[in-house]
Amino acid sequence: MQDFVKKYFTLLQGAIGDVETQAVAAGVEEIRSAWLRGAQIITLGNGGSAMTALHYITDWSKAVYLKHGKPFRGRSLTDNMGLITAYANDISYADVFSEQLKNIMQPGDLVVAVSGSGNSENVIRAVDYANGHGGRTLGLSGFSGGRLKERAQSSIWVNVHDMQIVEDIHAIFGHIVMRALCDASSSEL
Repeated sequence: MQDFVKKYFTLLQGAIGDVETQAVAAGVEEIRSAWLRGAQIITLGNGGSAMTALHYITDWSKAVYLKHGKPFRGRSLTDNMGLITAYANDISYADVFSEQLKNIMQPGDLVVAVSGSGNSENVIRAVDYANGHGGRTLGLSGFSGGRLKERAQSSIWVNVHDMQIVEDIHAIFGHIVMRALCDASSSEL
């Protein structure tokens, strides 16, 4: 078992080393800029990526506000099961996120889309909607990057074909954002 654990950590370390730090820094800046201008930061994803999207908003909303007293207008489109299943049933599962954006997104808001494969249709439709209606978009993907890598205005790509490693690095990004925003000096606000 110890060899298995070591192998996993070795894979994770290698994948972390291959992530473009410039893309991560640009992603952090997208979120920081949206927060400073008072825009909404809206996250979304499916399965494990849904939980990552929700984790982002939990950490960022609480920690950043407690540190600075400046509201963090974060929300996740993954946390209202009634709304998700209503849209899935009445319209289509492919539209569960784009339909929510139609109701809440304003020009200048930032949509953070998380998809391990980069090809989840409901994620792509949400990014397309945001792009077409004045939103900013940041995509986090893995594997080949999929359509999300191409369609999001900013992109963080984990170039590895292992869903768990991709999800681990997406989670790390959330913690980097939280630390960067919490460590911001009052002169930056």
